[in-house]
Amino acid sequence: LDARAAMLGWPALHQELARIDPQTAARLAPHDSQRLQRALEVWQLTGQPLSSFHADEKTTALPFNVLRLALDTGERAWIHERIARRFRLMLDAGFVDEMRTLLHDYPELHPDLPSMRCVGYRQAWEWLRGECSEDEFIERGIAATRQLAKRQITWMRSMPDLVRLECRSADTLTPALAACSAFLD
Repeated sequence: LDARAAMLGWPALHQELARIDPQTAARLAPHDSQRLQRALEVWQLTGQPLSSFHADEKTTALPFNVLRLALDTGERAWIHERIARRFRLMLDAGFVDEMRTLLHDYPELHPDLPSMRCVGYRQAWEWLRGECSEDEFIERGIAATRQLAKRQITWMRSMPDLVRLECRSADTLTPALAACSAFLD
C-alpha cells in the first residue's frame, strides 16, 4: 500500500476505498493516510469492508454502572499556560536528546509513521532537519499540544453523566469523594 500511495497518492486510494467501502470513505479525509491504510488493509486481509465490522458491533450496556470524573478548569488561558510550561519541562528533561537518539538508532524512521506524527515528535523532527528554528519548534509543539487538549476537552464534554471537578480548587478531593459517595448509594 505504501508503494501504491507513493505512486498514485492517497486521494486515489481514497477513491478506491470509496468503491469498496463507501461508508468508511465518507468519514475519512483523502489525505488521512493512517486510517485509509488501515481500512484498505482490512479489505485486503478479510475481503470485507471495515464498516461491516463496525456494523457488527453490538452496543450492549455494561453490566455495571460507571462513575466518570474529570478534572476541568473551564479557563482556557490557564490550560494554555500549563501546556507551555509542561512542554518546556519536557524539553528540559531531555526530549530532544531522546529524539536524536531515536533518529540515530533507527534510521528507518520517517516523519509519516504514526509514532513520529505524535505531538512534539513531528515538531522536533522538523527542527532537527532544519525546517524551522528552535523557537518555531517550541511554539509549534505548544500549539499542537493545545490543539490536542482542545480535542480531548471536546470529547470529554460529550460524555453523559460526567462529573467535572475544578482542578484549580484548593480542595478537589472533597467534591470527588462526595460524587463517589452519591454514586455508591
